[in-house]
Amino acid sequence: MTDAAGDVPAVASATVGAVFPRALGDDFRRLHPMMQRRFGVSLDGGYACVGRGVMTRVRRGPWWTVPFLQFGRLRNILIPEVGRDVPFTIENHAYLDPFGRETVTFVREYRVPDRRRSSRFDATMVFDPRRCVVVDYLGTHQHLAVDLTLEVESDGSLLLRSGAQRFREGWIDFRFPMLFSGYAELRERFDEDHGVFRVRLEVRNRVFGFLFGYEGWFVSEFPESAELPGHVLPKRHEARY
Repeated sequence: MTDAAGDVPAVASATVGAVFPRALGDDFRRLHPMMQRRFGVSLDGGYACVGRGVMTRVRRGPWWTVPFLQFGRLRNILIPEVGRDVPFTIENHAYLDPFGRETVTFVREYRVPDRRRSSRFDATMVFDPRRCVVVDYLGTHQHLAVDLTLEVESDGSLLLRSGAQRFREGWIDFRFPMLFSGYAELRERFDEDHGVFRVRLEVRNRVFGFLFGYEGWFVSEFPESAELPGHVLPKRHEARY
């Protein structure tokens, strides 16, 4: 592991390339063209994706889920707030991490009304060529590595489901018990009638049920990649998938 400013080693060709096109293969072309552009953010593509919109609803489970969500907030893994019509941004930038892996950021920032501070949900995604899966590193320190399965639906939308979760910190390395976590299902599509992206997320625990979710819309700009914004980088990078 290393911090965000670590030296970049020689790049292994197996770890470089657009994350989502590699994971989806030929199915990537089945995505709506605007979804292809959004999830095609890569070093070779030379552009980023910056979205701004509104979460029409952010909700959580019963009262006993609050400590779970507050704990996740410490490292920008979950947000405990609830509300309607919550403004948010999402930033997708491609970069090489200190281990030579092409990485795409998914940094979301929410501004819940009547809250002094905004809330963030940080994620960075890489493609594991050995298992041919996308690995989603959650939080500011990439402590939690989550396998994602991807499915292109008939309307050109993308369905992402989370799977196994592994906790990594120094010598600590274990499979995170799902009794204390949740499985996420996220759908994203492009709404041609309104010219916006629509997103819906639900996180559920197999025993305790619904934990957290949101739904909303956003519009995106695709600026040419220039200097990578420092605020989207994790504070450390984890070498283990």
